[in-house]
Amino acid sequence: MTKQIKVLMVDDEKRFRDTTKKILMKKGFETILAESGEEALEKIGQAPDVVILDIKMPGIDGHEALAKIKKLRPDLPVIMLTGHGDRPSAREALVEGAFDYLSKPCDIDILTEKIKEACHQTNKLSEHEERRITSVMIPITEYTTINEKKTVQDAINVLKKSFATKMATNQLMETGHRSILVKDSDKQIKGILTIRDLLEIIMPDYLSAPKPSLADSIEYSPMFWKGMFNMGIREAKNKCISDIMSPSPISINSRSNLMEAAYLMLRSNERRLLVTLTDKTVGVIREQDLFFEMEKILNS
Repeated sequence: MTKQIKVLMVDDEKRFRDTTKKILMKKGFETILAESGEEALEKIGQAPDVVILDIKMPGIDGHEALAKIKKLRPDLPVIMLTGHGDRPSAREALVEGAFDYLSKPCDIDILTEKIKEACHQTNKLSEHEERRITSVMIPITEYTTINEKKTVQDAINVLKKSFATKMATNQLMETGHRSILVKDSDKQIKGILTIRDLLEIIMPDYLSAPKPSLADSIEYSPMFWKGMFNMGIREAKNKCISDIMSPSPISINSRSNLMEAAYLMLRSNERRLLVTLTDKTVGVIREQDLFFEMEKILNS
């Protein structure tokens, strides 16, 4: 019989605590509640398997509580909860030893997967067992997105921001996304805009048209190419994203492991996959995420 996972839920909002407890219990988790960091430290003695810890609380906040929990039980996984404006603080918690973080209000299915993944890692993976992709994917809330009605110039400005310096820890390894998920007015994913798409739209049509006999020699002369890049991007800047985007990446189920993701990327010649949970997109897994995992396996 599978051991029931015991969760310690720490949050100063009573309604959120009570609602989350009811849902987690329906999902099969034993749930202990604490309304403060101080109470959470007292209830560590009840031997929870996972702690869900709000960052902003009166008295001992999430960061301080995390540090004290790690002193008491270094291997106990802690999932941090954060408001939308507190994500930098949540990323800081990863450096301090948190297992992961989620934004409030959090999707209960994603929270469930994170709890299971935290216990899975704590119990150690066997040599031949593959991790689930939810452990290394970029959550959809963290991935760069843009509305399909925006322009190429808008897309370039948004995409540039994803190349800002990212934090790198054992729990988080990010690089610029190199692509933007394109959404419609209903927030549904309609396609993807990649750097390759941007390069293709600045190519003049005549470069792919039938060439005269002297075209090859002309094409590779300095004069032929002069000014074409600048002109191409300036002419394309007002084009609508929906007219130039690529189709959405193919999907993979969140219960899949990393080997399945690697196989699907190679078979379909994709650099990224949409991760779905109960028919809802919850994240993106990229080829660089698999690369970082390779490095961790070899150097752990």
